[in-house]
Amino acid sequence: MSFAALTAFWAVSFLLVITPGADWAYVISAGLRGRRLVLPAVIGLVCGALLATLAVAAGVGSLVAQNPVLLTALTATGALYLMWLGIGLWRKPATVSSAPEQTQSAGALWHWTVKGASVSGLNPKQLLLLLALLPQFVRPSEPWPVFAQIMALGAVHAASCCFVYFGVGWGSQSVLRSRPAAAQAVSRLSGAMMMLIALLLLGDIAVQLA
Repeated sequence: MSFAALTAFWAVSFLLVITPGADWAYVISAGLRGRRLVLPAVIGLVCGALLATLAVAAGVGSLVAQNPVLLTALTATGALYLMWLGIGLWRKPATVSSAPEQTQSAGALWHWTVKGASVSGLNPKQLLLLLALLPQFVRPSEPWPVFAQIMALGAVHAASCCFVYFGVGWGSQSVLRSRPAAAQAVSRLSGAMMMLIALLLLGDIAVQLA
């Protein structure tokens, strides 16, 4: 795979990653609850993106996209999960404490990683986006196998996710540390964003089934 192709894909991927969405909302909520939670949350989001890439490389993404029942089930599962997270964040918004952060248990850190992988991996929009985007940069004539090319592009996308999401999560507490009211407002806004995305996904399902 040529350096030019990787660079072109990175540019498109980066523009998509810096667009706020459910991943942003999730990592902001992690940052507001404590910087120690940012890295586990980001690792989870990146794992979800890599799993979606693996699905595309293995042909599962194409199968899901071509099967309305599977796609509807995936969309509904992802939407309901986002709705559940959004409601929880709205009811119990994160607050920034001026006290030193308490050490998080391994279980708590793992919990944020698993949730992050679920937020990213169960996002049908990401799967379809990668399915539509990745093949455009794959060159069957290249010495690399197609599977390896897709996974390499997915790794570039995951690197963009890691860089942007870590900055967003880490910066959320720095910006809002001395503004508890603003921190709660941003936390509730993140929850509202998750619920809105969930409603849009469920609305698409309702239109398709009507």
